[in-house]
Amino acid sequence: MRWTERQHTLLAGLGLKLWQAPAGHSEPTAHPAPPPPLPPVARPHRSPSAMAPSVPVPAPAPEVENTVLVPAPTVPGVASLDWAGLRQAVASCEACSLCRSRTQTVFGVGAERADVMIVGEAPGEQEDLRGEPFVGPAGQLLDNMLRAIGHSRAPGEGSPLRPVFIANTLKCRPPRNRNPDAQELARCLPFLYRQIELVQPRLLLASGKFAIQALLDTQEAVGRLRGRVHQFRGIPVVVTYHPAYLLRQLAEKSKAWDDLCLAMHTLSRLPPR
Repeated sequence: MRWTERQHTLLAGLGLKLWQAPAGHSEPTAHPAPPPPLPPVARPHRSPSAMAPSVPVPAPAPEVENTVLVPAPTVPGVASLDWAGLRQAVASCEACSLCRSRTQTVFGVGAERADVMIVGEAPGEQEDLRGEPFVGPAGQLLDNMLRAIGHSRAPGEGSPLRPVFIANTLKCRPPRNRNPDAQELARCLPFLYRQIELVQPRLLLASGKFAIQALLDTQEAVGRLRGRVHQFRGIPVVVTYHPAYLLRQLAEKSKAWDDLCLAMHTLSRLPPR
């Protein structure tokens, strides 16, 4: 994919840098040659509040972490649902008390088959009203970040951007945007896991504390899990900060960009479907 000078200028104005595939990388074919090892790259110092105009080539991906796989709670029939059945099951779910306070459920958005699936936390007020994950300022920031690495939740026909699928860990908004409790998360996990099975992503991006808990079954802080490639049922998982957090902590934007570079580097080295 080629980017014009105007597009580079637009991304720079948004505080983002364009991810570029490692030199010599091309789209995988039916019989791809094994990628050559990448040499270590010295990363220049840069201010955490701004991104440099050029994109550093990320170092080779570290070894995949062994993590405890999360057992899905038993919900009869969910494991066999197709997309239409799963949407209906989420829309009519009354498994926990959140069904009484929601405006509507927030199922997910994007391509039903995608290389990258982004998992967020719980719906906020605007998501509850619109029925779509990651809307408002946090959603705009996520969309800008995705465009910077050549992806989009809804690329138009003929667009060079690649589609993703986006879903929240919780499908209903907790009242007053409080944190979800353990029972609420447990009741919603089968829906998320079935979405992952249907999308068949090659890589998962876990955005925020509760997404990390859902996929990695850990209470570790985001900052301690970043920079490593984890696994969920054989799928690589890269951990990053939630866009809403980045809007409050602007100095962490460069770390989130490093996470996206790691995700794209990892994806580029995976075998094709």
